[in-house]
Amino acid sequence: MNYQAQVGRSHYEGKAYRSQERWNSYWHQISLVRRANPKTLLEVGVWEGVVARELTATGVAVTTIDIAEDLHPDIVGSITSLPFPDKSFDAVLAAEILEHIQFGDVSQALRELSRVVRHSVIISVPHPGYVFSLIMKFPLLSRISLFAQIPFFWQKHCFNGEHYWELGKYGYSVFHFEKLAEEAGLALVTYEAHADDPGHRFFYFKKSVPGTV
Repeated sequence: MNYQAQVGRSHYEGKAYRSQERWNSYWHQISLVRRANPKTLLEVGVWEGVVARELTATGVAVTTIDIAEDLHPDIVGSITSLPFPDKSFDAVLAAEILEHIQFGDVSQALRELSRVVRHSVIISVPHPGYVFSLIMKFPLLSRISLFAQIPFFWQKHCFNGEHYWELGKYGYSVFHFEKLAEEAGLALVTYEAHADDPGHRFFYFKKSVPGTV
């Protein structure tokens, strides 16, 4: 399927993209990329360029790609057909991107991410649900976070103009998503949920060696 930009640049200037949870999401994305320690990174989806600017400032050579020309990515293109040779980047980041394509195309997108990367793929996707969280800080101790969520597993997702699917809803389990990644040649390193950004799930994959997954 050929995808077009769903929103204009002004969409990213709204309050939702300046909320504390959104900035927490940026932090978690950057943290996982730093854990991968890449010299080169492909960021799929530009948004306001916060993550790319921060990583560039720390010495990572970041290339951005997006289907929206008005976001001024380095390359205009789609996650389902990345215009790069095999193993072009040490790591790839696709944060809140996959839900903008139909779930039937996610396998192709994951195969493309696996194809163009040398070792690490970081992905985040929406995971709505009822949230119960508590964050505590005591003197001389690290912050303690207690977090639980009941996903909307009984809900069938309807396309809302932006998201074709969301993790945790009926038919879109974490297990199913991880299986698609495995079939694309990606081995799960860590799966993370955070009390300060409860609406997203973060996946850190390593490119697997054939026959080891």
